[in-house]
Amino acid sequence: MDTKAVFAALYSVCEENATFFSEGANGARGGAAQRLVDTMTLIQEHARSLEPVISGFAAVYHHFDFDPHIPANGYRSLVKVVRCCILHIIHKGRYISTNRRSIFFRTAHNAGEMEAYCSALCQLRALLYLAQRLLHDNSHGNLFFHEESGLSQSFIREYSSMHKGCFYGRCLGFQFTPAIRPCLQTIAIGLVAFGENYRRHQSGIGVAASSFFTSGKYAIDPELRGAEFERITQNLDVHFWKAFWNITETEVLSSLASMTSTQVKVNRALSVPPVPFDLPLMADPHLTVTIEAPSAHTGPGPVQMRLISYELREGQDSEALLSLSRSEGGPISLSLGMKTKQSPPSRWLLVHYHGGGFVAQTSKSHEPYLKSWSQDLGVPILSVDYSLAPEAPFPRALEDCFYAYCWAIKNHHLLGWTGENVCLAGDSAGGNLCITTSMRAASHGVRMPDGIVAAYPAILLTAYASPSRLLTLFDPLLPLSVLSRCLSAYAGKTKQVEKVSTLSMVRRDTGLLLRDFKQGASNWIHSLLDPNRAEVVSMSDALSSVAIAPPEGEEGVVLKHPREFPLGFEPLRSERLAEMKLATSPVVRNPYMSPLLAPDSMLRGLPPIHLVACALDPMLDDSVMFAKRLRNVDQPVTLCVVDDLPHGFLSLSQLSRETREAANVCVNRIRDVFDQKDSPQEPRMHRDLERTNHRASTMGDPEKLFAAPIQGEELLVARGGGIVPDGEGLVGVAAQNNIDVVG
Repeated sequence: MDTKAVFAALYSVCEENATFFSEGANGARGGAAQRLVDTMTLIQEHARSLEPVISGFAAVYHHFDFDPHIPANGYRSLVKVVRCCILHIIHKGRYISTNRRSIFFRTAHNAGEMEAYCSALCQLRALLYLAQRLLHDNSHGNLFFHEESGLSQSFIREYSSMHKGCFYGRCLGFQFTPAIRPCLQTIAIGLVAFGENYRRHQSGIGVAASSFFTSGKYAIDPELRGAEFERITQNLDVHFWKAFWNITETEVLSSLASMTSTQVKVNRALSVPPVPFDLPLMADPHLTVTIEAPSAHTGPGPVQMRLISYELREGQDSEALLSLSRSEGGPISLSLGMKTKQSPPSRWLLVHYHGGGFVAQTSKSHEPYLKSWSQDLGVPILSVDYSLAPEAPFPRALEDCFYAYCWAIKNHHLLGWTGENVCLAGDSAGGNLCITTSMRAASHGVRMPDGIVAAYPAILLTAYASPSRLLTLFDPLLPLSVLSRCLSAYAGKTKQVEKVSTLSMVRRDTGLLLRDFKQGASNWIHSLLDPNRAEVVSMSDALSSVAIAPPEGEEGVVLKHPREFPLGFEPLRSERLAEMKLATSPVVRNPYMSPLLAPDSMLRGLPPIHLVACALDPMLDDSVMFAKRLRNVDQPVTLCVVDDLPHGFLSLSQLSRETREAANVCVNRIRDVFDQKDSPQEPRMHRDLERTNHRASTMGDPEKLFAAPIQGEELLVARGGGIVPDGEGLVGVAAQNNIDVVG
């Protein structure tokens, strides 16, 4: 269905329903019927304003694509989300038209559904107006506004005050494939319940236990859930997000994940002592360079890693490797069985860096898909548990990753690897570390990896505005306020908190848990039995219901801002402003932190890079612009964009067919690296850029870096994932067709 047909269908269904309910507004349905009439009328008003804006984007957004065969950028994504919202409204409107005469039809419930999507459409309209400003002010083909002041600050100010709760209630995850929406709803319910109890308990055990008894009211009250979700994302610090994301590290959840994942022969946690060692130079193997142990911020310390191998290979059960093993409090992680036969060393090693916003998770959370990869690829995998912010900000994580990479090369015989070929792979923050580790390898002159596979990588850690970053207004996994806290922590701008022993936290929480047990269970049952709950709570009422107190000194006022929108339109506003403290220090422009800002000389030293991005990911524009920059300096690069999936889909790979297919795209990209016949690129030497200090802000002018011309005739191969453009021009995974697109 083309855009004109979509809007025509929307006008028709809204007008027809408005006419019907206006005739019965004074009847038995009363106020609920009038709410439906008002909502249908407002939806039509928003649609009439949106239609010409969308047509304007459709005429120009192809200029921002990586190439004609991979039509993806933030402008396309915003239009797709608006279209998706309108299709949901049409579907709901037709349901109302079909069932409104039934005695079982719940007028108030359906009015609430339509109001939620009307609110979402209003906020999306505001985002398109902001995207219009970006389109007007940016240079041709450039997706980023290359200053942190001016327009970027204006966008942050609008984000801080715009209402976001409507996207986290009834409309939660509407833009994604239906198969993962139940999972996103579960995450949202767990998040708000966890947040309600976070300030009352100090240990994860106490928070998780209390959250169980308070989650019921959020499961059945979407308005309350949306309001609470917005409050939590706006006001809680990075330590809360670190605690919440690390729930997957607990013994119970990790054991459940282990039981359902591929069984491997080797799964051993390693702790490598911080001992300097020498590696030969690529330019002259007779010369060596010393690889120093990581030491930034906290001094020298062991580097944590995890070796995963589907088969037991020579060296993986050696005494030298076993001496490096660390206990995780569980059973022996090396499965030998009855004299397991050893396989010969693999020619390939996959070095993996996990995601988690630089602040959370370890390889343990990513075990399920890593085990599957080890089986599918037939190679050992070394996953690095790098140091996390805010306790260890930049550049400590990079130091850990580079040291682990070099240690693997030096000690390949312990890993079941011949030492011949190596590929780096990572997602999100790990994708960033794959690229920066390769940059550091080039600066040291040691051997480079044979290729990089980066899934939805964070490549630009500045506050520059882009159309895809506008998606953070309603992304349930990557809200801008949360993203800003993670990046500020990695940049070293987050205050540390006093550490308390786990035993004392558990003792304190046990008393609170017993006190809350009866009250929590009673409230949960009462919320289930209340017959009037769904009928009496409106969106405005839910916004005033909060369980987390605002920061001290903050008043519930909405500040007046310069007008960003046409006269007569104003988006919905939150009652309180979000806390937005973005890191603006020169360190965020260091190319070892933001590789997109690296000078051409550093980019030319990189190995072939395969980027796997998500069309609905706020980080999409990072990948598109980085691919353009690599192409402009004649570096081998491919870009694949999967449709209808959120940031972090690898961690959801076992939940649906769509996420499994997207994960297979990453596997196929790694195979492309394994199968390539070209020799690695000769490393570029740029030692003057190796030190990560504040002088990095002079390394490149962002305006010049982003303004490189688009070379449409230099098309690259994008194969292996079954990638086809959908009706809106976005690239999607269609493995069932097994179609490749070759440029």
